[in-house]
Amino acid sequence: MPSLLTAVLAGCLLLTAAMARADDPAPSLRILAYNIKHGRGMDGKVDLRRAAAVIAAQNPDLVALQEVDRNCTRSGKVDIAAELGRILGMDHRFAKFMDFQGGEYGLAVLSRLPITKSVRHQLPAGAEPRCALEVRVRFAALTTPLSFLSIHHDWTDAKIRVGQVEALLAALEGHRHPVILAGDFNGERDDPSVIRLARSGWNVLRKDDPAARHTFPSDAPRKEIDFFMLRGVPAVHVTHHVVDERLASDHRPIAAVLTFEKKAGPAAE
Repeated sequence: MPSLLTAVLAGCLLLTAAMARADDPAPSLRILAYNIKHGRGMDGKVDLRRAAAVIAAQNPDLVALQEVDRNCTRSGKVDIAAELGRILGMDHRFAKFMDFQGGEYGLAVLSRLPITKSVRHQLPAGAEPRCALEVRVRFAALTTPLSFLSIHHDWTDAKIRVGQVEALLAALEGHRHPVILAGDFNGERDDPSVIRLARSGWNVLRKDDPAARHTFPSDAPRKEIDFFMLRGVPAVHVTHHVVDERLASDHRPIAAVLTFEKKAGPAAE
């Protein structure tokens, strides 16, 4: 009798555990890309708390930032990535384009996920020097690392943008794990650089509302130049929109939620 009771109790525990797992929500990843114009809004004021509030409202796990100052005069000698990370409770990484006004100018990534590696990828210069910033993170829904890159391509010449894309593709050629490109590509969907990425196997995400896809300028957007591009990302459902924010920068942020199937075990490093 005790053995029967033990077996029944064990079966009940297994059933309860299985039901609990079935009730767990599917894991999701919230991502944001935002050209913050060094925190300067359409009113001409530098206000990092305003930019932080825009980001916080989307509750992202990963944020790609463009036009980021570190200790530059025009933005009050503040390390912008570090300060936004402090306000939002997120880890940060910064990559420099160039020295500027006594500090450095470039791009950044903010993350709530554990960062295992960060890499600065040098790209061909255009009107300014350029690079891409890659961070690798652990995400529980994946058994591999996830690479998330902040992108800001040249705004003056489509040929330069294509050259930057070619350099980026070469830098990522050996990656066999999921990769997300996020940021300001300075070209619309019909730009040769965007077409080159799409033809190379990148999924250029489309906004849920085609009528509200434009991101620049923020007060009366006419261009869709900010994108997420995915390769090898096994999301089963994606929602994607432009954030209706008209003041905090000259770009509107873009946000997406990627939903994944449940996976057992943590992601490998």
